[in-house]
Amino acid sequence: MFNEAIPYKIYLEENEMPKAWYNLRADMKNKPAPLLNPATQKPMTKEELRPVFCDALIDQELDDTTAYFPIPEEIRSFYQMYRPSPLVRAYFLEKKLGTPAKIYYKFEGNNTSGSHKLNSAIAQAYYAKQQGLKGVTTETGAGQWGTALSMACSYFDLDCQVYMVKVSYEQKPFRREVMRTYGASVTPSPSMSTEVGRKILEAHPGTTGSLGCAISEAVEMANKQEGYRYVLGSVLNQVMLHQSVIGLETKAALDKYGITPDIIIGCAGGGSNLGGLIAPFMGEKLRGEKDYRFIAVEPASCPSFTRGTFAYDFCDTGAVCPLAKMYTLGSNFIPSANHAGGLRYHGMSPVLSQLYHDGLMEATSVVQTDVFEAAELFARVEGILPAPESSHAIRVAIDEALKCKETGEEKTIVFGLTGTGYFDMFAYEKFHDGKMSDYIPTDEEIAESVSTLPVVNE
Repeated sequence: MFNEAIPYKIYLEENEMPKAWYNLRADMKNKPAPLLNPATQKPMTKEELRPVFCDALIDQELDDTTAYFPIPEEIRSFYQMYRPSPLVRAYFLEKKLGTPAKIYYKFEGNNTSGSHKLNSAIAQAYYAKQQGLKGVTTETGAGQWGTALSMACSYFDLDCQVYMVKVSYEQKPFRREVMRTYGASVTPSPSMSTEVGRKILEAHPGTTGSLGCAISEAVEMANKQEGYRYVLGSVLNQVMLHQSVIGLETKAALDKYGITPDIIIGCAGGGSNLGGLIAPFMGEKLRGEKDYRFIAVEPASCPSFTRGTFAYDFCDTGAVCPLAKMYTLGSNFIPSANHAGGLRYHGMSPVLSQLYHDGLMEATSVVQTDVFEAAELFARVEGILPAPESSHAIRVAIDEALKCKETGEEKTIVFGLTGTGYFDMFAYEKFHDGKMSDYIPTDEEIAESVSTLPVVNE
């Protein structure tokens, strides 16, 4: 079963870790549309963004032309705690499926935060510390971003205030406790502690919350406190930049063995892990050097790409953030309480949205019972308990491998396994007990939400 020439786990040496992040926007012919000031509908300037973001991160956010940003030595040193992460040949999954396809996964779950989120969290905390700030505020869905940020803030002795989507706060108490262990304060969102939270609760009594709600609260609290800034775990250009370390390592590992993938798959909520995984490969495609098939996988309950609208929208439910042009379901869209908390965002990264709009990548949506079926199979044969978010990519990787079984094609499939599921056992319990539902929003529900999109004169 094993190919002696290709190990089960491909590890890079520490000195082979990327020394610079790759900015995919530099190679995009059609750049992502700029963030707009909702009051003036003009592109946000650095001065306008300064009350919200750290200065160095604003520079990264607005730079569409610099291809590589050197990774500061202190961040690279922190990365060495858990990077390089392994690229695994899924030999046991291939055997179980009986497929001629070759399946690889980049495993980002081998750190205490349990996911890829630490790649950007440590960078954002570093720049906050460099600026002399007291602390940061943020939102978190499943809790992996909040956990990663709490770790990073603890390392740099920064205060960390997390607004956690209420449904995840209740479903995943142990992830909440990991955040508190690292010194973060964790508040279920929407809450009564912010003006925007009170408004959302008044409009939607008993709501389970959303990432859009939690973002609004975190931004409000950053603005209220001197010496604080807001940081975000996905969607933004700066986060895509930091997460490129995933794809750069993946490509270096594949190149070591002369492997060229045919299909690259990632789950998509806001887009950080997908954008990071595909970055150097998409760069080659944009430059006309190679071609790959890219597939974004999202939950059927929150289908931003597959059923959303490409338009300017608020990044948050409270409409306090800038406008971003992205595939969106409308900032008022409250997804059902599905178990992939990290994918319950109404919009998608402007970078990925532009690439998808230009036909450079595909998207598909899957229902959560199918996702957990794939997660369980993967856990049984590959020995890793995957997070619900990552399991969306597993589902489609399996589907593509089974297609190869039918056609006899020996395609090479790479997917991102960006988190572990050890704090998601409430969701696994629902699946095993047959109590998991597959809620899919109706066309009318999506149309009603999209009807509230701001009118922007482009």
